Amino acid sequence: MPPESALLNVIDVEATCWDGRPPPGAVNEIIEIGLTVVDVPARRRVSRHRLLVRPVRSAVSDFCTELTGLTQAEVERGVSFAEACRILVGEYGAGERRWASWGEYDRRQFARQSQADGVAYPFGYPTERTHTNAKAVFTEAYGLRRKPGMAQALQIAGLPLEGRHHRGEDDAWNIAALVLDLLGRGAWPVRSTAV
Repeated sequence: MPPESALLNVIDVEATCWDGRPPPGAVNEIIEIGLTVVDVPARRRVSRHRLLVRPVRSAVSDFCTELTGLTQAEVERGVSFAEACRILVGEYGAGERRWASWGEYDRRQFARQSQADGVAYPFGYPTERTHTNAKAVFTEAYGLRRKPGMAQALQIAGLPLEGRHHRGEDDAWNIAALVLDLLGRGAWPVRSTAV
């Protein structure tokens, strides 16, 4: 395995969602964490992972199941958010490795839910040193006026969409392919991946 400083965690989360406003008392909660580990110097994806997370203040709606394919019964077998964060730190070096996501939603959702649940934020601080917004890097590298969604970015880059869109594990894998494309173009902000 490459040294920690060579690795980048690409993260994509799926959260409870509704077609419109959430039911009274319900909030968006992470139900799946997709993670692809990228060896930056070797420019390759080295592993892919999936953590299912059990929501406690909301339930998976029919709309959410249609979008993600995840069901309430499936996520009920997941781990708690606190345990998911411990796994990210203990097994995937989240406290030491840099990480990336498509946009800011994933970073913000982790921050919100960590605060709400009284769980230590797993990615280390300050955030601007640890997190890279891959969507912003892609938009600048391709000279686009608007920030594209992940599926549109894959089309622009001439890359296939692998797996199911809006499934955390597959989206993290696809975002990692876009990171590799940006690395190949010399557009990815390469610096020590260690915090």
